[in-house]
Amino acid sequence: MFAFLRPDLARLQAYAPAHPSGNSLDRLDGNESYLDLPPEIKQKLAWTYQEIIATNRYPDGGHGELKEAIAAYVNTYNPNSPNSSQQKITPEYISVGNGSDELIRSILIATCLGGSGSILVSEPTFSMYGITAETLGIPVQKIPRHDQDWSMDLEAADTVIATQEQSPVRVVFVVHPNSPTGNALTPAEIAWLRGLSENILVVIDEAYFEYSQQSVVGELVDRPNWLIMRTFSKAFRLAAHRVGYAIANPQIIETLEKIRLPYNLPSFSQAAALLALQHQDELLSVVDQVIAQRQVLIKELTSQPDLQKFFRVWSSAANFIYLRLQNEQNVDSSQILAQIIHEMQSLGTLIRHTGGGLRITIGSPEENQRTLTRLAKVVDRLF
Repeated sequence: MFAFLRPDLARLQAYAPAHPSGNSLDRLDGNESYLDLPPEIKQKLAWTYQEIIATNRYPDGGHGELKEAIAAYVNTYNPNSPNSSQQKITPEYISVGNGSDELIRSILIATCLGGSGSILVSEPTFSMYGITAETLGIPVQKIPRHDQDWSMDLEAADTVIATQEQSPVRVVFVVHPNSPTGNALTPAEIAWLRGLSENILVVIDEAYFEYSQQSVVGELVDRPNWLIMRTFSKAFRLAAHRVGYAIANPQIIETLEKIRLPYNLPSFSQAAALLALQHQDELLSVVDQVIAQRQVLIKELTSQPDLQKFFRVWSSAANFIYLRLQNEQNVDSSQILAQIIHEMQSLGTLIRHTGGGLRITIGSPEENQRTLTRLAKVVDRLF
């Protein structure tokens, strides 16, 4: 290894893409929408690229128009707003990133870099919080979850926060609903977040908000140490464009704006996000279909004897479901799950092995039926 490279990076692995290239497989491993943009919206986006975007010019580096549109969406689409007179989210509360991953990196640089502190995560959860922290040399404090409902072990969290004197917890990352387990934050967890010291930044990742319809954005103005992340990669069908955004106190946003790279979001991605917001009702109209298909998949997995015997399935508030092997303590679950992943791919379906279980994205009705058929076939073959 080269002497100029940090030796601690040798033990890390590069992030593996969600799925291999090619369109011949049912891709149910990336939590993307199974639907592409409607053809008429794609045509409008193509026209924008042809007629409006000057490829020889840098994009809007301040994301002004997009921030205005995001703020309007956040204020309009807030099902948990405590009252109609609450202070509105303005563009000063918004920072836009090249995917949520860039926002995570900026948050970590702003809070923990240079030995300033550590982060706390509750596993299993979205892996990029820990991966990104480790690439920056930031300690990651990990606490478990209760597998009955995948809620966080709050007692363990309190212990970690109280005892980490050398590397104090500066950021707590939670997902609402969590990936890969699909559970939304419980009232007890939200109350715990409210009770945390204002010296700790609370990051609440609402990547799947459009599916869960549960949000804490109504409390944001009154909680200066809270930051909410959202994305256009899921329900808005723009995974290829990599647009994420943070909502937080303007002082936090001002700091994130200092850290992000100049011209971080291409003009075409900004145009796609703006167009998606202009057609939000149409694009989000299929959310109910995804939720219905999610329930069908859960019902089949819990009612088919062959599948019910081998898998434990949890309810979900997102566009995916999570399952683990029954009696996993008596078997080498990691090896068996790896075999299932391999067998499923050979049959034409990609699903995700993560957090000690299997995460299956909700696909089209046809894809979901093939998943059930293939999973039953794999189980019969392996067991």
